Amino acid sequence: MNEFKLLIDGKLVAGVATLDVINPASEEFLAAAPRADIAQLDEAIAAAKAAFPAWSAKPVRERGALLGRVADALEARKDEFARLLTLEQGKPLSEAVWEIAFSIDIIRYHAKLDLPNEVLKEDAKQKVVRQRMPLGVVAAIVPWNFPVVLLVLKLAPALLAGNTVVAKPAPTTPLTTLLFGEICRQILPAGTLNIIVDNNDLGGALSSHADVAKVAFTGSTTTGKKVMSSATSTLKRLTLELGGNDAAIVLDDVDPVEVAPKLLVAAMMNAGQLCLGAKRIYVHDSQYDRICEELGRLARESVVDDGLKQGTQMGPLQNKAQFEKVKGFLEDAKRNGKIVAGGEVLGRKGYFIQPTIVRDIADDARLVTEEQFGPIVPVLRYSDVDDAIARANDSEYGLAGTVWGKDLDRAFCVAAKIETGTVWINKFLDVSPDIPFGGAKQSGVGEELGREGLEAYTQAKIINMAK
Repeated sequence: MNEFKLLIDGKLVAGVATLDVINPASEEFLAAAPRADIAQLDEAIAAAKAAFPAWSAKPVRERGALLGRVADALEARKDEFARLLTLEQGKPLSEAVWEIAFSIDIIRYHAKLDLPNEVLKEDAKQKVVRQRMPLGVVAAIVPWNFPVVLLVLKLAPALLAGNTVVAKPAPTTPLTTLLFGEICRQILPAGTLNIIVDNNDLGGALSSHADVAKVAFTGSTTTGKKVMSSATSTLKRLTLELGGNDAAIVLDDVDPVEVAPKLLVAAMMNAGQLCLGAKRIYVHDSQYDRICEELGRLARESVVDDGLKQGTQMGPLQNKAQFEKVKGFLEDAKRNGKIVAGGEVLGRKGYFIQPTIVRDIADDARLVTEEQFGPIVPVLRYSDVDDAIARANDSEYGLAGTVWGKDLDRAFCVAAKIETGTVWINKFLDVSPDIPFGGAKQSGVGEELGREGLEAYTQAKIINMAK
């Protein structure tokens, strides 16, 4: 394993201490990551601030060209990144390959965008133009479930818009971010991107720092509220992609054999550690028993193992804290519902939990009301679709959801009543760099991806000129 360094002002530097990064499939030491202190954080922010004038002055097409080179460099080492991602995060190699490929697509999409002046009004007396100006230093705070893609969907628009960045990965998955910093260092001007690693002790200082103009954060709603609070002193711009308790509503005209594999993927991708995953499945009375049976069968047949092993379909939970949390949900499910499949941890090293299907559980059970963020999903019965919609909406969260049915007009009408930022019909996680997403309610503030995501890293300026 390579020696990993922080990236501050174009230099790879050691931290004042180190963090042990653990392979979640074996619970064994993987690598030592450098750990920054407050002084190094301040250095990184100062470097970003100093680099901002020259970087923002570059024409947008020059910034885009440099981003294109970053994408090329990442693609040239995509196999190395995918393997490292599996080692530190735990997901199957096939999912890691997808994450790296999608990250490359996101960077290339932004590399081709432009931020032209827009003429809003022009007549004989005046001309009104809207410009999109960069904000300054952006703090990008990234979680451990998708550490590469959730970094680049912040980094790419921020840099293209002319901002500079201080990125902070999660302490349990810092390695791919640090490796990404190594390739960016060879392409981007010094100070444009800085990467620090902490032990969850520098986030408040970063998000409240007077020289940080915007915070882009993905993580739990609880932490997102703290980020929002810390940003108030300077009224920082915010993009928050937070927790979800996404509902899947299965209509009565589906084919259970056809829909069950798709539901299982929606619930179990990345071992259920997906904010956009199906966390609650509502099934009509007429299909309930059959779909529970199919989901149970598929869950029992799933191959749960080290993500680097051929044929693995689901890896471990990413870290011990999440492992212990999900075990608590298992106990709740056993008390309040009927386990159709799974329900146990695997009796070996690694943070492995069997993919678990739970039926006949009440709406007020923890597994239904809270975000489990693990491979355990409740299947709930309904007889009236309006009741299912009301129960799906009875949540503080509103990130995404899915509707499954053969009558597309009917499915669309159901989707239109779901109170979330995104709803997919007869598919799941169809994300694209050019389609924005963002959460409703307590699932977030602002949008990411698409032109809306790019403009979120800018300040609109109106120039109103008399003729």
